[in-house]
Amino acid sequence: MSHSPGARAAEPLLDSSDEEDLGRSRRELGLGLGDDTQWRNDGTGSSERRHQLRSRSPGEVSRIANKQKVLLAVIALLISLMTFVVQTETAVYIQKNLGWNKAYCMLYMTHGSWTFLWPLQLLYLRLRKRSVPWKSFLRSHLQLVRTTAQMVQFKTNRISTAQSMTNPIPHFLKQIAIITSALTVAGSSWYIAVNMTTPSDLTAIYNCSAFFAYAFSIPLLHERVRPGKVVSVGVAILGVMIVAYGDGNGGQGAEGTSRVLGNLIIGVGSVLYGFYEVLYKKLACPPEATSPGRSVILANAVGSGIGFFTLSVLWIPLPILHWTGIEPFELPRGETAYMMGISILSNVGFSGAFLVLISLTSPVLSSVAALLTIFLVAITDWVITGVPLTFAAVGGGVMIICAFGLLSWDTWKELKEEEEKLLKRGDDVVDDEESVDGERGRTEERGRAEERGKLLREEGV
Repeated sequence: MSHSPGARAAEPLLDSSDEEDLGRSRRELGLGLGDDTQWRNDGTGSSERRHQLRSRSPGEVSRIANKQKVLLAVIALLISLMTFVVQTETAVYIQKNLGWNKAYCMLYMTHGSWTFLWPLQLLYLRLRKRSVPWKSFLRSHLQLVRTTAQMVQFKTNRISTAQSMTNPIPHFLKQIAIITSALTVAGSSWYIAVNMTTPSDLTAIYNCSAFFAYAFSIPLLHERVRPGKVVSVGVAILGVMIVAYGDGNGGQGAEGTSRVLGNLIIGVGSVLYGFYEVLYKKLACPPEATSPGRSVILANAVGSGIGFFTLSVLWIPLPILHWTGIEPFELPRGETAYMMGISILSNVGFSGAFLVLISLTSPVLSSVAALLTIFLVAITDWVITGVPLTFAAVGGGVMIICAFGLLSWDTWKELKEEEEKLLKRGDDVVDDEESVDGERGRTEERGRAEERGKLLREEGV
């Protein structure tokens, strides 16, 4: 690092203890996501790991990032599948067995619980890095979130000095409001239509969101029309249809105008849910070549934003529904409250994992992955109730699994193609600590420039 002439201009902006704390926080904090690299501090804030990363070729860095991305995506997928099954079973038990049928209130409570995603993530990281001073830990983490948010705002993983001075909060508040509105309308449609149409229609139509996610991805995310993806989505939706109607009971549960209206409502919800997934990817996910760790951290921060917007704004329909008698407000009590707590906790796990999955992969893969829960819920029902799986459930489930496998393979091929592009362009994956260091370096440079200007003014130059 070059020094400006003049003794005072060359003085560091941080004293040695602050420098040591901040350097240690970056080394020890990392992302808390499986990075166990040993660090070496030379007293100036540089590190052995950063030197190693810069000495690697773009292709090698990209391969390492892709491996981490796949690992984190698999973990997110497993968490989302397990927690969704728990959420579904508890929600059905609350509504049907316990008789607490408060659709919007349940939606408000479950989506509002997303507020805890970022604090829980922060707690996890803090427990891993207890030796780092809290002030340095929090400052480094917030800086990481801020710079990643700026990457999303300006759609580049190499933000300029001018861009780094921009406050990303107003931009993100607007984006979160848009995303939350689409999510709430899509989610509400399911609760509205559940008593108007048949369970089979509900399942089949709502899960067509995988098709709409792909359809919206083409114009909004500039996704290429790949034959493998088209076939995968088609096979997955066909599998859902077989599960829903293959046993011959698809017409039971609703009739006439009510069923038609219910199907129209859930059809709109299916389109909006696919739109929500693509909208989240476009408006709130960092660009390609951003490290997987950054994507995970920002996904949970955005999830907390969605939860906070729900709690602070979307309470307004509750008194309206109560005064009109459509849904009298009533808090759950006793067993209902206990089961509701389990449902909310599982929803927090599912939502956080699902947002991470979309951020790391694509809305299409995440949407098809969510269809796996249909088969898992059917197996869980078999275990709980003792009612064996039908041939349609097994056959449709196998088709969904095959579709997900084919889509995963096609996504892996895209990652390999991205590696080749990085090799040709000579680009690199943005490392988390390197970017934070770069931002801090720019801040220090601005501080030194201001100090030099002050000295010149004092000397009358």
